[in-house]
Amino acid sequence: MILAMLALLAVVILWAGIIRPVSDGLASSRERYDDAVLRLASTRARVDAVKRAQKLGAVPLSGSLAETVRMRADEAGFALASLDADSPGSVRLTIATARPAAFFAWVASLEAQGILVDDLAVTPNTDQTVGVRMTLKARA
Repeated sequence: MILAMLALLAVVILWAGIIRPVSDGLASSRERYDDAVLRLASTRARVDAVKRAQKLGAVPLSGSLAETVRMRADEAGFALASLDADSPGSVRLTIATARPAAFFAWVASLEAQGILVDDLAVTPNTDQTVGVRMTLKARA
C-alpha cells in the first residue's frame, strides 16, 4: 500500500513539477513566436511602403496643406474638431472620435500622398473610438 502511494506521489510530482511547466512554457513560447512573426510581417510591409513613398518623391499639393487635409478628412468621413496652420508646411488637428482602423488607414493614405505625420497622440474613448491630436507636415 505504501509502495502504491509512493508510486502515485512520484507520478504527481513528475506531472506537476516537470511535464505541466514544460508544456505551459512551450505553449507560451509558441504564442510569443506567432506574435513576433505577425509583427515582423507588419513591420516589413510598413518598410516597403516607406521605401515606395521615398521613391515617388514629393507629391505637389493642389492647395494649402490645411485645405488639403480638411478635404481629405471630409472625404474619409472624419469631423475635425480643430485645424490650425502652424506654418505654411505644417498643421495641427484634433479629431474627437474616430474608429481606429479607419483612422490609421486614412493616415497611411495621407503619407502615400506626401503628407507626413510629425506628431501623433491617440487616446481611447469610452466607446470603441479614439481621440486624436496630431501634427502633419508636407513632404519637403
